[in-house]
Amino acid sequence: MFTFSDMKGALVFFGMLLSVLSDVSLEESGFSSGLGCGNTYVDCEHYCVICTYIPRRIECYAALFEEICYRPFVGAMESVNNTDWCNWNNVKRKYNTFTMCTEEIAECLLIPWPNRMVENEFVNIHSRFFRDCPNEALSDPPPSIVFALVMTPICLIPIMVVLVVLKTKNGDGSS
Repeated sequence: MFTFSDMKGALVFFGMLLSVLSDVSLEESGFSSGLGCGNTYVDCEHYCVICTYIPRRIECYAALFEEICYRPFVGAMESVNNTDWCNWNNVKRKYNTFTMCTEEIAECLLIPWPNRMVENEFVNIHSRFFRDCPNEALSDPPPSIVFALVMTPICLIPIMVVLVVLKTKNGDGSS
C-alpha cells in the first residue's frame, strides 16, 4: 500500500520528468523560482511544475488535491476499523494531515483556502466517514433538575430574610 509520502514523491517525480522532457522552465511558465509559485513552502515549486501542464490553477489544485491529499486520506481512513472512526484519537492525525495538505497546496497555488471545493469535500468526508458518529450536542436537562435548580434559591431567599430580621430584632449586631 502506498503512503502519503510515496504518492507525493511519485507525483513530484512525474512533474519533474515532464519538466525536463518539455524543457519548460518556471520563469517561462509565469512562475518564479526560489520561493515557489506562491509561498515559501518547500514543495511549492514542485506543485507549480506540475501545474504548468494544467492550464487553470483551480483544475490543477483539484488534481493535486485528489492525488496528494484525498486518496491517501481515504486509504488511511479505510485502514482503520469503521467502528473506530468516531474515536477522535484514532483519526485526528489523518484528519489534520489531510487538512494541512489541502491548505499547503492552495497556498502554493495562490488559491484561497478554504474554498468551495474544499468545503464540499469536507462535507462529503464527514458524511462518508463520520455520519454514524454520535452527536454530542447539548440538550436541556430534565424538568426535575430545572425545577430543583430554580426552587433552591427561591426557597433560600425567604430563609435568609428571616435570619437577618431575627438578628436585627434581638439587637445583636456584633455576630
